[in-house]
Amino acid sequence: MGEVRKLLVPNRGEIAIRIARCCREMGIESVLAFSESDDVRFVRRFFDDAVSLGSGDARDTYLNVARVIDAARTAGADALHPGYGFLSERAELSAACEDAGITFIGPRPQSISAMGSKAESRRLMQRLGVPVVPGYDGEEQSFEILSAEAMRIGFPLLVKASAGGGGKGMKIVRAAGELQAAIDSAQREALKAFGDARLLLERYIEEPRHVEFQVFGDGRGEVLHLFERDCSIQRRHQKVVEESPAPRYSDELRQRMAKAAIAAAQGVDYRNAGTVEFIVTPEGEFYFLEMNTRLQVEHPVTEQVLGIDLVRAQIQLAERGAMPWTQDQLQQRGHAIEVRVYAEDPDDRFLPQTGTIAFYSEPSGPGVRVDGGVMQGSEIGVKFDPMLAKLVCFAPSREHCIDRLDRALRDYVILGTKTNVSWLRRVVTHPAFREGLVSTKFLDEHSMHAPMPEIVPLIAGVLATSKRESERAVGEARLPSVWDELGAWGR
Repeated sequence: MGEVRKLLVPNRGEIAIRIARCCREMGIESVLAFSESDDVRFVRRFFDDAVSLGSGDARDTYLNVARVIDAARTAGADALHPGYGFLSERAELSAACEDAGITFIGPRPQSISAMGSKAESRRLMQRLGVPVVPGYDGEEQSFEILSAEAMRIGFPLLVKASAGGGGKGMKIVRAAGELQAAIDSAQREALKAFGDARLLLERYIEEPRHVEFQVFGDGRGEVLHLFERDCSIQRRHQKVVEESPAPRYSDELRQRMAKAAIAAAQGVDYRNAGTVEFIVTPEGEFYFLEMNTRLQVEHPVTEQVLGIDLVRAQIQLAERGAMPWTQDQLQQRGHAIEVRVYAEDPDDRFLPQTGTIAFYSEPSGPGVRVDGGVMQGSEIGVKFDPMLAKLVCFAPSREHCIDRLDRALRDYVILGTKTNVSWLRRVVTHPAFREGLVSTKFLDEHSMHAPMPEIVPLIAGVLATSKRESERAVGEARLPSVWDELGAWGR
């Protein structure tokens, strides 16, 4: 441990910018480690230096431990923050940093390993007395064993990849006749995504809520909880709306879940920021789902309701080895909601979209925060995640926060590629969402499709054209039309 002077960020988009901004506030030199196949023109401007990880997709660049460590050495970095995704939950990166004498802003390798396998973490939670969903997490993976265990657990059943997340290798099985096909498919997906075909089986909870607790540990047994976030609204098992505090929860349930989250983190001598995730039944019972040993995409909602900077706290802990706060100093105030803005088509299975951003205008105003990773002119390709930004709104009450978020989404204009902005508006203004009646089945139960595009992007296209025309020289041969500016909207 010691003062961090130069920090490498082997990541991209809004999280890379988020870390770079924090470094600048702390007087730390920041270095971006980037893929040459990625459009990093906007991200690069926030960093003091940059070093290439080579060309190719994520496997050859952001997921290559050797290249990342070489980049840190080349840059002369004494610390590394992995952000989230990519190598952030890989024990080998944390271990490689230790071997190279580089401060890893995150947990120790052994903590990552302990929580990296869903099956192993389930067994650990059982030993710690943390509730887990009834299921099977054994090493025997023949169809005969899995089938017998499935019959013991009962249907509906959830088949999950032991080594990963993000919905990959996850299948819901409602009858014995569906089991063979579900297991075969899940094993193929798990092997392709994680290099590990092992599965675990769990009882499938109907209408669950997905609630997680932010935790922070000093690596010596002290763990604080930073309250909860509700992440129930998901598409393809991936979160799209997150909020804190969780609506329609009793203080008694919050306290029980916080105690379980602390026990889970203490069980692996957890250091730095992490998240313990639970599923909650309609009856108010909760079960351990997994622990993410990294910063979460949705960490800004916790920052807003607590008035803290989690990235700054991560770096301070790595430097000093001491907690930045006490539990009594952490108090929730107001309400925060985050939505993830993607280049995707909600009306066509949320398929990722590509293109060049022809016009980009972020919302602003009191209580509005945009963690963005793109600008006008950014190229949206197929090799990396299509998330463009996160919009976070904060207000004194949940109702006020929803109204503010609705307004901010109306003000958010992105042209040149399809996005989910209008779809997000329909989600957060739905009567069931306003009432806090959320679950992971929310999008299955409520239609969010619109019959036709909204007029706001069309108006924005006209305004963008007028602005550009006024700035162009009069003698130019051809000025762009409105339809040039509209991009995907004009087709």
